[in-house]
Amino acid sequence: MLGNSSVMRLLKIGVYYSAYLEQFYARCPNLASEAYSVQHAALMDDCFGSANFWTAALNNLGYETCDIVANAEPMQTMWAKEQGLKFDQSHWLFDITAAQIKAFRPDVLLVADYSTLTAVFLRHLKDICPSIRLVLGWCGAPFQDGSIFYECDIVLSCVPELVSRFQENGHRSRHINHAFDPRVLRKIDVRAPTNADFVFLGSLVKSDQFHIGRERILSKLIRETDLRIWSDAGQQSSSAQQRSTPFSVPAGNDKRAVAGFRPSQWRRYLSAVPLLAPIIRRASRLILGGLDQSASPTVDHDVRLRSNPPLFGLNMFQQLHDSRVALNTHIDISTFNASNMRLFEATGVGTCLLTDWKSNLSGLFELDSEVVAYRDEDECVEKVEYLLGHDSERRCIAAAGQRRTLRDHSFAHRAAQLDGVIFEALT
Repeated sequence: MLGNSSVMRLLKIGVYYSAYLEQFYARCPNLASEAYSVQHAALMDDCFGSANFWTAALNNLGYETCDIVANAEPMQTMWAKEQGLKFDQSHWLFDITAAQIKAFRPDVLLVADYSTLTAVFLRHLKDICPSIRLVLGWCGAPFQDGSIFYECDIVLSCVPELVSRFQENGHRSRHINHAFDPRVLRKIDVRAPTNADFVFLGSLVKSDQFHIGRERILSKLIRETDLRIWSDAGQQSSSAQQRSTPFSVPAGNDKRAVAGFRPSQWRRYLSAVPLLAPIIRRASRLILGGLDQSASPTVDHDVRLRSNPPLFGLNMFQQLHDSRVALNTHIDISTFNASNMRLFEATGVGTCLLTDWKSNLSGLFELDSEVVAYRDEDECVEKVEYLLGHDSERRCIAAAGQRRTLRDHSFAHRAAQLDGVIFEALT
């Protein structure tokens, strides 16, 4: 942490998949009436996306932190009620989020979203909250409107290709990998037996720079292996449910993440906030257009049939743990580098990871002893068959991969790196 007498205050703004929030509150039907602190604790405890992994690790470095899930409407409106805050129902998300940030008075703002929040909104936050000294943005997927990044002092990304792109466009940008939080192991049943041989858990967005390659390999694997899939691929409108969409980010938001916003509310918001009109009109067209199933190519029929509903949070971690081999494939924009969350999530819970080969992968894990890599679909089939046929070797690889992740790829390691970025920027 910065070497001064004051405590550094960092606030992280996240936006979660609306599909996840719907599932979460459906599982806990009485939670919406509980206090904000109760709802927040329950949401963080479910470990969706990066949850409070970053902020908990930074707390251990002496930071004072706050996590906001801007589109968790029951929780956010409960906060407003408890604070006696009056807000406009047509844009509750922005009113409540701004009030929370103003109340916390952060030195550092970590913006883990670039679809719901806008450049104009970030400028507004700087105006009403003069304590903000540094704005960090996070981006891990393709985007169409990058205007918000011009309001960030530094853009962080897990994808080296995106870091290069940001730097070429004149942004200050730094590469920080994803990580694993060992607290997950205390929340899942690590004694549970395996219930699946070969699994894929993740999104499938059939769009340029997203998952064209992923769909191709899944199509091959379901014909030649017993791969089990948990994904939104079976829900037709896959692009409307994922963190990886042209209008979203991996910390957990999507084109439908603007929870509570219906077309009529967008129109009221435009009339209420004229300054945002051009941005919101563009956002409205992209979001509402993205919800039209005919707007996106249809995912392969057989892949959709093989797909179970997506798993999130602890349910996802548990299924990864309960599987012998977990498949990982990278988003198309990550052409040369291993960069996604599943690298560390799967190894972190002790699953044998079978991942697509990337040039930097050997710098993260020892190949064939901590993770197994494939270069094409045929080699993937060959290697999963080998792993399932050599259980002792598979177990050794899984255990070694977990040891490596816990040793080198925890959020404690990444928080120390982020602390260095913050120190450099503010001194």
